[in-house]
Amino acid sequence: MTRYSRITGTGSYLPPNRLTNAQLAAELATRGVETSDEWIVERTGISARHFAAPDVTSSDLGLEAARRAIEAAGLQAADIDLIIVATSTPDMVFPSVACILQHKLGIAGCAAFDLQAVCSGFVYALSVADAMIKSGAASKALVVGAEVFSRILDFSDRTTCVLFGDGAGAVVLEASDTPGILASDLHADGRHVGILCVPGHVSGGQVLGSALLTMDGKAVFKLAVGVLESAARATLAKAELTEADIDWLIPHQANLRIMHSTAKKLKLPLEKLIVTVDQHGNTSAASIPLALDDAVRSGKVKKGDIVMLEGVGGGFTWGAVLLKY
Repeated sequence: MTRYSRITGTGSYLPPNRLTNAQLAAELATRGVETSDEWIVERTGISARHFAAPDVTSSDLGLEAARRAIEAAGLQAADIDLIIVATSTPDMVFPSVACILQHKLGIAGCAAFDLQAVCSGFVYALSVADAMIKSGAASKALVVGAEVFSRILDFSDRTTCVLFGDGAGAVVLEASDTPGILASDLHADGRHVGILCVPGHVSGGQVLGSALLTMDGKAVFKLAVGVLESAARATLAKAELTEADIDWLIPHQANLRIMHSTAKKLKLPLEKLIVTVDQHGNTSAASIPLALDDAVRSGKVKKGDIVMLEGVGGGFTWGAVLLKY
């Protein structure tokens, strides 16, 4: 019998501190940085984002999302035999957020590790978990995207600090005798490392270089639209399906213009596009599972629907996963 993997539960969590564009603009004004709700919405489609409290970590956010996903799957934490956390903002240099999360869930023994592909991280992590389940290395995987990007923002740069937010999303992926994850397609091009990065590193107890996010927005936009389309088409081809078979498109929630452009290239009506970037901002590796959970719990995504997930991020990384929910 062929072994497959299926998503059996989703969960998400946003820190309670919600910051509207107007509130952020007022805060930035005290730092001498000028922006406005109109300026942000026109360029990004973002109206609000959530910021974690100073003592809240990625594992804290991930824990809440994980608990909700495990409950939705009808499981107990002890049933989980693989934990993968996609994050670019870990609690510490090491150990991994996954190991910290494992401890907070009150379990031990199963494999647990982090995966770093920035905003493509959840798509990468889901693909790895799928492969491990298909190989028999795991049966019930917890895949989490968790970020506290507010910690690495340069609040003197209005072109980047207005884009990002904090949050976590999670899914439980279980072995199944019917297909759930239908196909995936992953890529990277290290030639573009410099267009989106946090170039600093720790040495001798100090940070050498900048520990704040830097981005060439125009270069990212230009690359993102092209690679998202190509990854989606490659994934459809592997699954022997077409754009017409897609019920829902859930792209990385970075910029509404990029998302609309991707849907247009795939000939999908905007009614099939799941959008949460307006309320969450760009939550990097957390954005796709946050949007998926929102779509599931709101009743948009239903059992049997064909869903395309796709992400693009620093590295430069990109990829897509096609699934039957």
